[in-house]
Amino acid sequence: MPNLKPNARPQVAPPAANPTVSVVIPTLNEAMNLPWVLRRMPSYVDEVVIVDGRSLDATVDVARALRLDVVVVAETRPGKGNAIRAGFAAATGDIIVMLDGDGSMDPQEIGWLVTPLQHDYDFVKGSRYVTGGGSDDLTWLRSNGNRALTGLANAVLHSNYSDLCYGYIALRRECVDILELKSDGFEIETELIVRAARAGLRIAEVPSHELCRISGQSNLHTFRDGWRVLRTLARERVSWEAPTAGGRAEALRRVKYRYPNESFPHVPTDPRSVLGVRVGD
Repeated sequence: MPNLKPNARPQVAPPAANPTVSVVIPTLNEAMNLPWVLRRMPSYVDEVVIVDGRSLDATVDVARALRLDVVVVAETRPGKGNAIRAGFAAATGDIIVMLDGDGSMDPQEIGWLVTPLQHDYDFVKGSRYVTGGGSDDLTWLRSNGNRALTGLANAVLHSNYSDLCYGYIALRRECVDILELKSDGFEIETELIVRAARAGLRIAEVPSHELCRISGQSNLHTFRDGWRVLRTLARERVSWEAPTAGGRAEALRRVKYRYPNESFPHVPTDPRSVLGVRVGD
């Protein structure tokens, strides 16, 4: 088990109230899948933001029927990246979690992602390859392509990620502005991870088990989106400079350690939320 004990540093007073949790779900014709997703949403989630990509089915109606307080954002431009950025902008929680609306990511795992944020991590990503993780949906081609792209990212970032192309992610709200996200499509997942690493955020991986899509066709295109991930890696390596680069240590601590002593009494701590955690920097 890795050591989650933070390095010695000046302590920052935690906020008076418990941090809140928002979940952002991009959707496109997910009316058949949302009932399972929303019914498995943990009670400690304070806000659910549905970003609808001009669905032709009853996605929005189903979401509103299942959760009366759901926040619905109409996506103005196509693409998962645009949907995620719109959802982040609409979310009000101190902690933001992103997951897919097709049933491939179990909302019951949200506690696994949130738990490391109690141990001074800023950005937590699910992994299908660490102990406790897995996938019912990965084909041989997608799995090997993901491993190749992950290896390349590790070489570029001098990191040790196990899973680059998986979008089950949680982060502190104040990190969103720092990451300055720009991507339009599926490469948003890679942009998030690369920029989080280059910004000096403390990153953890936790196990996640990917399920098969409940119904409908995936919007992922293996070769096209793999090429976009590759281009994103190349672009981010040479063009993006983290706004925190060269900043005073005090500024970085405010970003990285806003809740150094905070606990989530309303979030269950499953042992699997700690087993297999890997530090990305």
